[in-house]
Amino acid sequence: MANRFVLNETSYHGKGAIKEIATEIKARGFKKAFVCSDPDLVKFAVTKKVTDVLDAAKIAYELYSNIKPNPTIENVQTGVEAFKKSGADCLVAIGGGSSMDTAKAIGIIIENPEFADVRSLEGVAPTKNKCTPIIAVPTTAGTAAEVTINYVITDVEKNRKMVCVDVHDIPVVAVVDPDMMSTMPKGLTAATGMDALTHAIEGYITGGAWELSDMFHIKAIEIIAKSLRGAVANTAEGREGMALGQYIAGMGFSNVGLGIVHSMAHPLGALYDTPHGVANAIILPTVMEYNAPATGEKYRDIAVAMGVKGVEAMTIEEARAAAINAVKQLSEDVGIPANLKDIVKEEDLDFLAESAYADACRPGNPRETSVAEIKELYKKLL
Repeated sequence: MANRFVLNETSYHGKGAIKEIATEIKARGFKKAFVCSDPDLVKFAVTKKVTDVLDAAKIAYELYSNIKPNPTIENVQTGVEAFKKSGADCLVAIGGGSSMDTAKAIGIIIENPEFADVRSLEGVAPTKNKCTPIIAVPTTAGTAAEVTINYVITDVEKNRKMVCVDVHDIPVVAVVDPDMMSTMPKGLTAATGMDALTHAIEGYITGGAWELSDMFHIKAIEIIAKSLRGAVANTAEGREGMALGQYIAGMGFSNVGLGIVHSMAHPLGALYDTPHGVANAIILPTVMEYNAPATGEKYRDIAVAMGVKGVEAMTIEEARAAAINAVKQLSEDVGIPANLKDIVKEEDLDFLAESAYADACRPGNPRETSVAEIKELYKKLL
């Protein structure tokens, strides 16, 4: 069996990297950019950092900001119509997963109009054409949407998130500039950082993991464990570390899949609008405990990467506990809630468990599961 690996054509990393956006647009012969960014980033002039670069280079653009934190089918549909009217030939996505996911869906539909029904993109849609070229500029250190083949759109009518996986949606250029992340508040920094850690850990233990993805995931865990506390404190070193760590995690999990932490988090975002990173962070230690018997020696590696001392001399049970405790401690240190009791309503448990089991991330989980077992995991988190 062949293992496939898909990455950006080009990526830029480091302070001041956004200057290269103009270089790439001109080099690729694009004439007008369709800039996707959410309203808060526009309001607080984060988007302006990029549009200033476009202005200075005399590159035409149109701004689209009808994007919710958990982007909806309607956000995509209005974006497609706005793109068609704009005369643009490329997309510049500025933001977290919401802006980049919206841009991916827009770009896919523009080049594959037979998928204009956004629901038809769920799962692994058989699109034929690469999406409209995207230059992705993350403003959070967590989703890694700038380097993944995944995007998530909320179906408001059905209270569920649609996970879409398509090699044709990956941005051609990723511009990972820690300066674009410097205005993130502490809570968002913590939540998106724990999302990145979840990507790395789930990607490392998922059924599709192999040597190349393992290399990325272990390094990502190491960088995130060293950097997240500093990023929450807004140190330059912490921000730079998280910018890199979350991208490396994305390089891995995009190609091998995730597990039930994500499949359990998605319904929380759809039903309660819970921030995705917060949901992942709360769920991660409990699911790690559940998955432990199906992970061999991998938790020992995770514990080492998390900075735990003396792991080599531990029994497998001790090493597993050490990895889980290190994750719990990091989550606590950056201010993540310990449980879901203020989020989940008990009467929703059946719907949540059924939605999580049907989620596209569930098959990658290292341990076979069921609707009943997922419901018990939710109950344990209350």
